[in-house]
Amino acid sequence: MKTDGTVRVGIIGLGGIGGIHADHLEAIASAGNTAVELVGGMDISSEARRGFEREYGVETVDDATVLYERADAVIVTTPNRYHEEYVVGALDAGLDVLVEKPLAHSLESAERIAAAARQTDAVCMVGFHNRFAAEAQVLKEHIDRGRFGEVTHVDATYVRRRGIPGRGSWFTDESIAGGGALLDIGAHAIDLALHFMEFPEIAEVSGVTRSTFGSDEGYTYLEMWGEDGDGEFTVDDSANAMIRTVDGQTVVLDTAWASNRPTENSYRVRGTDAGADLDREDESLTIYEVDDAGAPHFADTTVTTRREPAHRTEQRVFLETVVAGAEPATNTVEQALTVQRVLDAIYESAASGQAVSLRDR
Repeated sequence: MKTDGTVRVGIIGLGGIGGIHADHLEAIASAGNTAVELVGGMDISSEARRGFEREYGVETVDDATVLYERADAVIVTTPNRYHEEYVVGALDAGLDVLVEKPLAHSLESAERIAAAARQTDAVCMVGFHNRFAAEAQVLKEHIDRGRFGEVTHVDATYVRRRGIPGRGSWFTDESIAGGGALLDIGAHAIDLALHFMEFPEIAEVSGVTRSTFGSDEGYTYLEMWGEDGDGEFTVDDSANAMIRTVDGQTVVLDTAWASNRPTENSYRVRGTDAGADLDREDESLTIYEVDDAGAPHFADTTVTTRREPAHRTEQRVFLETVVAGAEPATNTVEQALTVQRVLDAIYESAASGQAVSLRDR
């Protein structure tokens, strides 16, 4: 929806990630470059609503349709199972939507969201915020300019030594989350790898998922990513996969909430003319090239960037798209649907023990 004044934004889902989005919206508003106002929040939890009201000084409701009447756009940060309900509801009400990743808890739900997005002129974007990290933006721009030639392979690693987001919480309940580490942080890794490859057509996926640490009573940690709950652990806590495109490009995925190895969030990109290591943990980027100018040599370029939080840049892009009334140029629902199909195929491959073809899907 094109707006000629301040973009009034509401947040649906007032847990931890909802607060992160609210903080960045307030920072953007304070900077004064973008006219935006946080006008309210929605959650079914009265405790979450009270805490959000105290922190941000805005009214909250337990009925999304009330928030739709106050806002021009919403950010959906609910557990995965409820993305469809609120995204489709907001789009039907004529609002623009930024929904946290993954698109949904299941492929079928993601396809229904995509169908709804196709039938509206409203902006709908998906929150794969790692694309907006400064080093990722620099790498993508150099790829787009042709510096890397053809990108042929990406090693995508997103592994935590100990970082299960609350055993027994909704994150570890398959009926609500849809999956575990693969659907949570693996989705980020797959999205960023395919982003660097311009989202090629996927030919085949092969994968294995495991649940090793989540139900272990002796699970040892120094600090928790989130708080434990009262539910069961019914999801994967690690996954490995091989993704092959129709044109022969490949992605190797290694992801885990918990593992007996150092934490890593890195992307090793191989192209015909150059390669790169992007490390999201230390926010670094190194580009590797060879040349024979003067004498044969290797050239390793360390990139230093000016940066802001990736979530904040993501919000700026979303708001600019809303104001322009334009089709999203990045983080589209169709791209998120491709990621969801790959995630679904990895789970299918893990269950069957065989590679899964996506050529006819």
